[in-house]
Amino acid sequence: MSIVLDGSGLTIEKLVKIARYNEKVELHPDAVERIKVCREMLEEKIKANEIMYGVNTGIGEFSEVVLDDDQIKDFQKYLIYNHAAGIGDPAPIEYVRGAMASRINVHAHGNSGCRPEITLTLVDMLNKGVTPFVCQKGSVGASGDLAPMSQIALLLMGEGEAYYKGELLEGKEAMNRAEIPIPGLQARDGLATINGSNLLTAMSAILLYDANRWLKQAEIAASMSLEALKANMKPYTPLLHEARGFPGAVRTAQAILKCIKGGDLVEGKIKCRVQDAYSMRSTPQVIGAAHDALAFARSQVEIELNGVGDNPVFFPEKKLQLAGANFQGSPVSLPMDMVGAAITMISVMSERRMNRLNNPALNVGLPAFLTKGAGMFSGLMLSQYTSCMQIVEQRILSMPASIQSIPAAADQEDFVSMGMNTAIKNFQILDNAYGILGIEFMAATQALDFRDFKLGKGVTKAKEIIRKYVDFLDEDRPLYPDHTRMKELVKSCEILEEVEKVVGSLG
Repeated sequence: MSIVLDGSGLTIEKLVKIARYNEKVELHPDAVERIKVCREMLEEKIKANEIMYGVNTGIGEFSEVVLDDDQIKDFQKYLIYNHAAGIGDPAPIEYVRGAMASRINVHAHGNSGCRPEITLTLVDMLNKGVTPFVCQKGSVGASGDLAPMSQIALLLMGEGEAYYKGELLEGKEAMNRAEIPIPGLQARDGLATINGSNLLTAMSAILLYDANRWLKQAEIAASMSLEALKANMKPYTPLLHEARGFPGAVRTAQAILKCIKGGDLVEGKIKCRVQDAYSMRSTPQVIGAAHDALAFARSQVEIELNGVGDNPVFFPEKKLQLAGANFQGSPVSLPMDMVGAAITMISVMSERRMNRLNNPALNVGLPAFLTKGAGMFSGLMLSQYTSCMQIVEQRILSMPASIQSIPAAADQEDFVSMGMNTAIKNFQILDNAYGILGIEFMAATQALDFRDFKLGKGVTKAKEIIRKYVDFLDEDRPLYPDHTRMKELVKSCEILEEVEKVVGSLG
């Protein structure tokens, strides 16, 4: 069933279905009517020679230059040419599809001033699988994602390049093969296609979807390590976290208790310490803080997905156009910088638990470095090195991009969000996080093989899945294939999906 875009109700999950899983989209009939009404008002204002930014004026520092009638006709073409100024490797197809869906939803409000043909062509491109080639780098996140969105707009003129059925083609050829008419660009059409932070917002939505699933796996990995280390589980009592009041902490405590339910540890059959180290007893507070950070970021991203990020913004019912800065990416880039730091924080705690599993002074009777042949064999000693390297990279990348503005356009655009840098580096942070968590999963599974008590149902299922991919380390072997397989396993979310079948949703 198609997802209907009407300017509201576009959730992160719906965007992922469109971007990643190629769900079809429809533009609501009311949205089409709103777009038509707005366009009629725009054309009336053009005939009345009303000055409108980016319609009959130049842009940026040239906003005071008024265009004549002949220039208005050609200006949109040259605007797109000039702004298609990205560099380097292409953005993944799902990012571009997400940006297109986000832009359609902006147009659906009827405040952008473009012709309906422009929006409906973007709908056709999504539904028929024509995805523009877009350089990932080039946007500063204000005035929107101009460079990458301009590469999308090139297709509307039958130019640029696009992927279609697995081939990278000239734009006109891709549109012809998909039987999509090329609408061309008239007054306002180009700027209405590019003047919003749609690519960085789509990327942020996809990142939040994946990061939430990664966080739930961090709770499963923590559960395994806690059982392996014979943790005191009283600090996981929901009452304790309800007393403080942070919803993320309550959620994490409940998730971990679900994973260890049915095991000897939670049922009090195993002797444990009166009080454990922070990396063992403060997991709900720490992973919970990350959940709360993601929840705030989600709220901001979904506001942006359903808002009017454009300039100028037209209000047909008031016969009014207002130029401003609704393209500014800061409302998304600031909370998403926090998300990157949150993922790094949870990765640091994962490595600390992995260290305790390895360290004979801390691992409650497990063999040193989880090997039966200490001295001859080094076990998982070097796995920790690999985790540490990735964490250092995460820490470097966790510097906020939202404070890194560099003035542009002769200081007309003297503060920009740098939100694209945030979006790009967050995926690098998450990529490392998959590897770090995979190593904790591997170490916890190795440790649990040395224990002879009954494990929780969720932990048992997770261990079973991991053992499908990585064998017990009986004697030393090259570990890079195991590390890489575990990283891909975490990325696939198979552990999460199988554990939730046994214990129910983790949140």
